[in-house]
Amino acid sequence: MRSLYILNVIAGAVVALVLLGGAGELDVSAPQYDASGKMVLPADYREWVFLSSGLDMSYSEGSAAPDHHMFNNVFVPRAAYESFLKTGVWPDRTVLLLEGRVGAGNVSIAKRGLVQTGEVMGIEAHVKDTARFQGGWAFFGFDGDKPAEMIPTTASCYSCHQQHAAADTTFVQFYPTLLPAATKLGTLNPSYVAEEARSVRK
Repeated sequence: MRSLYILNVIAGAVVALVLLGGAGELDVSAPQYDASGKMVLPADYREWVFLSSGLDMSYSEGSAAPDHHMFNNVFVPRAAYESFLKTGVWPDRTVLLLEGRVGAGNVSIAKRGLVQTGEVMGIEAHVKDTARFQGGWAFFGFDGDKPAEMIPTTASCYSCHQQHAAADTTFVQFYPTLLPAATKLGTLNPSYVAEEARSVRK
């Protein structure tokens, strides 16, 4: 009887460890903050789902051309990506990482076009954390791999995303695998829909 009890206790402990380990793995890509409230850069973000890449993008007409080419690469955790495909909105505690990487030509055997280099110009995070941020979303700009302070809500990035983002305050219009899902599920931002309609009529 006693040996059976011991076996049950051991089995229960193993199950608990497996469940705890699984929960830790599921939560590993959620936003992490240090004691002062700064966001910690996810070390494995390049193992996340790659959403898209823009080259030399600007949201302002007539803006000066940069003195270098830059790719903007966007990554999101797989669990968040798969949830968006099902619901058309991001689950709470989603992190989208924007990585700016220098582009260069005449690299190796390439005679035309541009490739991404190893030089990272900057990293920004767009975080959905409704328990922590008023309005549910916040932006962070990283300096290398040091923890980042939240960008103040007075910054133009907040209003720009509210007004022009295709779905859930994110620029889903630039993510070709996600825009069809938001369109089908009816989660497109009305402001974005109206804006697109106006551009078609021009």
